[in-house]
Amino acid sequence: MANVTVIGAQWGDEGKGKIVDWLAARADAVVRFQGGHNAGHTLVVGEKVYKLSLLPSGIVTGTLSIIGNGVVLDPWHLKAEIEKLEGQGVVINTENFAIAENCPLILSVHRELDVMREAAAGSGKIGTTGRGIGPAYEDKVGRRAIRVCDLAHLDALEAQLDRLCAHHDALRAGFGQPPVDREALLNELREIAPSVLQYAQPVWKRLNSVKKAGARILFEGAQGVLLDVDHGTYPFVTSSNTVSGTAASGSGLGPSATGFVLGIVKAYTTRVGSGPFPTELEDETGQRLGERGHEFGTVTGRKRRCGWFDAVLVRQSCAISGVTGIALTKVDVLDGLEKVKICTGYRLNGKVLDYFPAHAADQANVEPIYEEMDGWQGTTAGARSWADLPAQAIKYIQRVQELIETPVALVSTSPEREDTILVRDPFAD
Repeated sequence: MANVTVIGAQWGDEGKGKIVDWLAARADAVVRFQGGHNAGHTLVVGEKVYKLSLLPSGIVTGTLSIIGNGVVLDPWHLKAEIEKLEGQGVVINTENFAIAENCPLILSVHRELDVMREAAAGSGKIGTTGRGIGPAYEDKVGRRAIRVCDLAHLDALEAQLDRLCAHHDALRAGFGQPPVDREALLNELREIAPSVLQYAQPVWKRLNSVKKAGARILFEGAQGVLLDVDHGTYPFVTSSNTVSGTAASGSGLGPSATGFVLGIVKAYTTRVGSGPFPTELEDETGQRLGERGHEFGTVTGRKRRCGWFDAVLVRQSCAISGVTGIALTKVDVLDGLEKVKICTGYRLNGKVLDYFPAHAADQANVEPIYEEMDGWQGTTAGARSWADLPAQAIKYIQRVQELIETPVALVSTSPEREDTILVRDPFAD
């Protein structure tokens, strides 16, 4: 049985939480391998709604859930999220939850720096969540991060604090802020350490044991390929690699473990915050998509920008991330539209492009080329088989997979776990 890696193939918010939850019930372990608590996943299980942003989605089903070394961990948010889920009846203990001991921490100085930078950026705002994700990744790469394993050795942290504060004090001075209060920071870490250390372990070792036992591992990505720090709409991107290959480096398993790569794709396009968006609709149709799709960020509550499906971007994402098959979500949001459009290419300076250019100015200036199709008046909501779908909706889905050159493996027709059409079982490959 194959392992499965789930990634978003657009700008995030594609409905990964529901799909991961659906798959997690059949997996033996679920692993978060990048990002931080800026990744909002909403799970609907019967009458209960769970909102996660750091914990792997498998935690709700009691599946072994692991936060890998590629994640940046806010220990205070972790504690609050665990307490919230426990209040909803979810059992979280050392048997079903583990954190990589080499996972970098998000500290209060990272959150403060994130907010200060964004406030001072003016028109250059990137649209961060202000949660310290970027600054924490910077410190990791700069070799001055404090990691989970350091929480067990706080009395020996002097040299690391010297490196950390030398960097942050200079930045804070530039913003007119006082130096880092080292003693206050140490006290914060001493207070939170027990909440994190109980789950800390060499997860690469545990995962290798799970792999050798022939168990099924589900790798859960955050954000989307178009927000990848290398392959996304730079600089309007996140601070980590969101592509499927990161599952290997961000978990401690080799690349052969990633298995079936399932790209989650919304039947239209959305993005949060700043950055280029060729198919954005700033009209009644765009407003309708946002209202019917409840397009507000799980983490930030920010309204998402909405537009037509962009086959060029998704085809590019699927190629870059080696997507085996896609899960198409929110098809029901298009129900009732007289016409639907799909972007099949771009015009830029008199030339036709079949890819999204790398430079920000070119990205902002591309003009989408559309293919128009008839919509459908029947409903797709709650469909669990092809026979439940209107004929024109099936034609739309078939055209999408032709244009992105990647087959459809799943179709999601509502937030409910069971409202899913299975075309190809990722775990059976």
